[in-house]
Amino acid sequence: MRTWKNGILLPFLLVLLWYIISKLQIFSSYLLPSPATTAITAGELIRSGMLWRHLLISLQRVAGGFLCSVVVALPLGILCGRSNSFQSYCWPILEFLRHVPPLAAIPLIILWFGIDEGSKLVIIFLASFFPLFLNTYSGIKGCDRKLLEVGRSLHFTAWQQARLIQLPAALPAIAVGLQLSLGYSWRALIGAELIAASSGIGYMILDAEQMSRPDIVLVGLFAIGIVGSLIDWLFLALTNKILPWNTETGDKYAA
Repeated sequence: MRTWKNGILLPFLLVLLWYIISKLQIFSSYLLPSPATTAITAGELIRSGMLWRHLLISLQRVAGGFLCSVVVALPLGILCGRSNSFQSYCWPILEFLRHVPPLAAIPLIILWFGIDEGSKLVIIFLASFFPLFLNTYSGIKGCDRKLLEVGRSLHFTAWQQARLIQLPAALPAIAVGLQLSLGYSWRALIGAELIAASSGIGYMILDAEQMSRPDIVLVGLFAIGIVGSLIDWLFLALTNKILPWNTETGDKYAA
């Protein structure tokens, strides 16, 4: 409980500072709307359903890109971690792609995938792929050699070693990779919705910027931060239920 109280203190002070700045009119209300104005706008967007509609579409995009990343990055990380020969073939191209920002590839992505949902999913996929892949790879690669020797002494096949020894040992690292990958998916959302989007929370922010509505922009930013934090909290709670021995990531949320 003390952790939560400490965590709420700084946001409260920032909102108080925001209120004082707007009250003293240090900045124009056109540049920095007051907390009251922003709260009223948030209420209007919630009552009209606009905020929920855009958030739902954005969550669907994030879920699609994240699931594609899991389907590709997880088995690829396991294969690279288990097989040095397979890693030698894949690593150069993966290392090259890792250093290319997804936003830098937007023109090429539009050319290949058009401006429909496919291009947005590709950007989210590229942003979330490597955190999961690298954590899975390091988890498999870092498995205790003594455990593998025990498996060989028991005449385990390669599949049995991967399933019964390496994969369970790598689960904490994979859980961290999933958490990071999910966070990167959410953060890449705005970049994905730059591509001729007509819906989504990123589109709502960009449309508000063009309409000179900083209050809507602030509501969108707050919505992204709050929903992202809730997703992360739910993921950690689920991870701690499935992996109760992996308490390192959950300690910061302890009462």
